[in-house]
Amino acid sequence: MDHGRNLNAALGETLARHPQLVSRQRAAITDLVYGTLRFGLQLEAVLDQLLTVPLRDKVLRRLLLVALYQLQHTRAAPHAIVDHAVHCAAALGAPYAKSLVNAVLRNFLRQREALFAKSAQKETAHYAYPQWWIDKLRAQYPQHYAAMLREGNAHPPFTLRVNRRRITRDAYLALLAQHEIAAAAAGEYGVRLERALPVEQVPGFSAGLVSVQDAGAQLAAPLLDARAGMRVLDACAAPGGKTAHLLELADLDLVALDDNAARLERVRQNLTRLEFKAQLICGDASHPEAWWDGRSFQRILADVPCSASGVVRRHPDIKWLRRATDVAQFALRQRALLDALWRLLASGGKLLYTTCSVFQEENAQQIADFLAHHPDAKLLPWSGTPIPGGAPEGQLLPDRGHDGFFYALLQKI
Repeated sequence: MDHGRNLNAALGETLARHPQLVSRQRAAITDLVYGTLRFGLQLEAVLDQLLTVPLRDKVLRRLLLVALYQLQHTRAAPHAIVDHAVHCAAALGAPYAKSLVNAVLRNFLRQREALFAKSAQKETAHYAYPQWWIDKLRAQYPQHYAAMLREGNAHPPFTLRVNRRRITRDAYLALLAQHEIAAAAAGEYGVRLERALPVEQVPGFSAGLVSVQDAGAQLAAPLLDARAGMRVLDACAAPGGKTAHLLELADLDLVALDDNAARLERVRQNLTRLEFKAQLICGDASHPEAWWDGRSFQRILADVPCSASGVVRRHPDIKWLRRATDVAQFALRQRALLDALWRLLASGGKLLYTTCSVFQEENAQQIADFLAHHPDAKLLPWSGTPIPGGAPEGQLLPDRGHDGFFYALLQKI
């Protein structure tokens, strides 16, 4: 990790310094980085068994972890992986690097099963998650925690949301078939591709026919029940996927708010591509006095900052960035946002609270606490996809179809 930096930003800057790389090479590098981080705790436990003394050279250690990921989790030829790793080690300049890399990787190939069997005795290596994360899920989801951890290490589905104002889903599936791209319907508005593609290769993307959005995230706009002519606030709008979906479903007087100007620019770009308009405001949702004009909203979407524990398979760096104490801090921030936004909601209006987290402190517990302190708030019945037994109402657990999300629709009474 690069001093706690976001993986997307760090990797994006690195790739930008190498414009000569073609799309296939960029995809391969991305897979190596994401995969090594995804299984990092497992790979480190194996590597430590292979080293007779601690390896202080951090670059060489990372090279070995990447090679171990390739050997264990990709289909590349083992001899080619070893040879390439040795070649890279030689470029590092350390006199012992080549022989060390060669010996470690060849020993791994000879002892692979025994190494993984021994490392799996530790839960952090078996599941490839921090212990606090494993313990929290086991306590909150005793029926589902093991499956949730496994799903978090899988490759995420690649799902598109069809812009129904421009094309029907059946027509778009036919367009994909013309391009020989295997896909199937997902949810009410989605299309799931059999394999991921760069967006520039997705038919109709630049023309605004579709957007990339997880099937679980596609539930937000219809759950909010925003109707034509309503004044609507998307309170934490960036990058704008849910903002655009709201406008695909109805003509709205929509305000898109975010406290980060650069991220708000991404909202503008998304709306421009889809040919939608909204009022964009850079401001803090927890301090509306700085930007609110005093007019109430009939609908508010509160897609609040969270631990992102439900989308860890898309962002494996979250395992390394988050600490157990962060969850409580997120919960405090979310409570402040909820309290501030509730004042902006018209009587009879609805507020949809949502996170991409599976930790209950940010979700069901947060809503229970809010209802206890707001007698004018009512939790409306869940009307989305079925919730697995043992999970709180509105809590989507990550599976092959979608990431982990939480939804709670509140009405001001």
